[in-house]
Amino acid sequence: MPRLNGTVKWFDATKGFGFVVSCDECPDVLLHANVLYDFGVSSVLEGSRITCEVVHTERGVQVSEIFSLEPPVSDPVSVLAQILPGVTDVTALLDAADLMPARVKWFDRGKGFGFVNVFGRKEDIFVHVEVMRAFGFAELERGSAICVKFTEGPRGLVAIALQHWDDAA
Repeated sequence: MPRLNGTVKWFDATKGFGFVVSCDECPDVLLHANVLYDFGVSSVLEGSRITCEVVHTERGVQVSEIFSLEPPVSDPVSVLAQILPGVTDVTALLDAADLMPARVKWFDRGKGFGFVNVFGRKEDIFVHVEVMRAFGFAELERGSAICVKFTEGPRGLVAIALQHWDDAA
């Protein structure tokens, strides 16, 4: 079975599939959600680097096993500077905020935002899709436990950092 080093072109968790590319001239390689589940994740960010095994089928080339998956490099500071234009020192803001346990209330990728709630607090915390992506999240599923840093924004609380629950320990 051939091994492929490529990039996730796109992935739609609702549809349950996406595509991987390895070069401009190469055909797209189907990436099915079941292969991601076998690797231990339910979705993947566009632009993620992937090393995988592929198989040739009657319907084309498909990923059969994933060996490594790395999210795209992102600069959270520049993302936050765009979302919070009045903040002059984003790094200091990130350093000062505490990482708090939270649960995803809802998130809509199509709308580009959603909300989380910190355990023990009633206020909703706004999460922008670019903050989600900047911290390596492909999806935020309703009810999922995560960790969040937040601050007061112009219209309420705003997430400035997200971390996977399992990585916070």
